Amino acid sequence: MPDRLPPLTALRAFEAAARHMSFRDAADELAVTPAALSYQIKNLEAHLGAPLFRRLNRAVELTEAGRMLLPGAQDGFDRLRGAWRATQRLTEDSVLTITAGPGFTAKWLAPRMYRFAEANPDMELRVSASLRVMDFARDEVDVAIRFGLGRDRGLHSEHLLDEWVTPMMVPEMAARVATPADLAALPLIHEDSLGFMDPRPDWAAWLRAAGVNEDAAAHGTRFSQADHAVDMALEGVGVVLGRASLCDRYLASGRLVAPFDLALSTQAHYRFICPEGAEARPAVRRFRDWLMAEIEPTRALAEGRRIVPLD
Repeated sequence: MPDRLPPLTALRAFEAAARHMSFRDAADELAVTPAALSYQIKNLEAHLGAPLFRRLNRAVELTEAGRMLLPGAQDGFDRLRGAWRATQRLTEDSVLTITAGPGFTAKWLAPRMYRFAEANPDMELRVSASLRVMDFARDEVDVAIRFGLGRDRGLHSEHLLDEWVTPMMVPEMAARVATPADLAALPLIHEDSLGFMDPRPDWAAWLRAAGVNEDAAAHGTRFSQADHAVDMALEGVGVVLGRASLCDRYLASGRLVAPFDLALSTQAHYRFICPEGAEARPAVRRFRDWLMAEIEPTRALAEGRRIVPLD
């Protein structure tokens, strides 16, 4: 049997008709007449040498051959559409779509994006805050800022920032703290965004590293999102084991203070990621250069700190 592919228009007609289970609805989607769509499907069936649909009085249903063909046809058109969209983005530098985690977007990226926008008035920025690892082609994303242990095979990936944590609180609360042991008398704020790590960089780990009884870590309020935990600390009602990336602006402004030089390394880090070759696109390159310069003060927060690895 020859393996020459049938006409693409015939396959497209079949995929639409099988998805709708209606020749009329498929014809409307493809902006052709039902007769023209029926002709394309008959052409495909002739090419195969077997029927793909059973024509009923007011409906159609797939034959065994149709059910066999449909998944591959749908996957093929999905991939073709994704490849076409990705190729279009290579020639379109007026729109840049960026994805990053919700906490990093809220506390680091969004407050600074106006500077990039002011310097690049010709570019429309779209930011998607999500913990889901997005597919660059399917989700129409140009750049990702990802946090974790880093497994970016087949992608262009550059190191941005190592993450570390240390106790942070408002200045009024810090005035009551002289040693790590004093933290036991204060409300501790827990956040579980780093729960995927083993061992975890949590309050118990920090207290152990400071030589303090870790039983103090048993109390306090828990948050699933790191930025919510930071917001509670900003209200002055507790001490958060703050992440450098999310608290750098508050440390710089004095709204939060980190009274101890001891910090825990999270082992995880932020990376700038895009498809291989996309780093050369003018829009991506401009954003990458801005990001690398903008994150330098956040990196500098580690200077003079005793950042210890987790046991």
